[in-house]
Amino acid sequence: MSAPVLSAPVVLLPDAGPLITLAYADALELLFKPGWPVLLVDMVLHEVTRNQTPTSEKLGQWAAASKLPVRATQTFQHHQRALATQAAATRTANLGELAIQETMTAMALEQPAQTGVFLFEDHKIARAGFFVPDNCRKISTRALLLFLQQQGWLESAVEIERRAIQAGRSFSALRFPPAP
Repeated sequence: MSAPVLSAPVVLLPDAGPLITLAYADALELLFKPGWPVLLVDMVLHEVTRNQTPTSEKLGQWAAASKLPVRATQTFQHHQRALATQAAATRTANLGELAIQETMTAMALEQPAQTGVFLFEDHKIARAGFFVPDNCRKISTRALLLFLQQQGWLESAVEIERRAIQAGRSFSALRFPPAP
């Protein structure tokens, strides 16, 4: 499998799932291996830090220590307003993905062009009709780990998966792209 040639500057946009998996595996530093800037979307950062979980504190500290930029989205602003008004049916499902979609759409309109690499783990995204602009790509956590291994930046993609699972992560069994 050869990586696509990306002509514009690349920025990595991780969803909550990959962040959680890599936090369980104590492998968040792998996101920096390709040399691409990592951009957190505000809604995703909120999703991974809003509740006390086995990885929430680690992810909050990592984001702060890494001084990662956080992209503001209308999706998160809307969510915050809904919470402030204590709307009984405040939507929480898939808001991180919507915020990333919003970010990728904005990136498609910005100049100079950037290539957004949407890093996902949720099997529903792999199968969904998620709109990915021409200047963006979507890859799974496994595909990123395999890419890092193929580039010689990671000894074993399977070892990272194993560490996450042993630490308690329920890692998706779905492989995207599907194995031949």
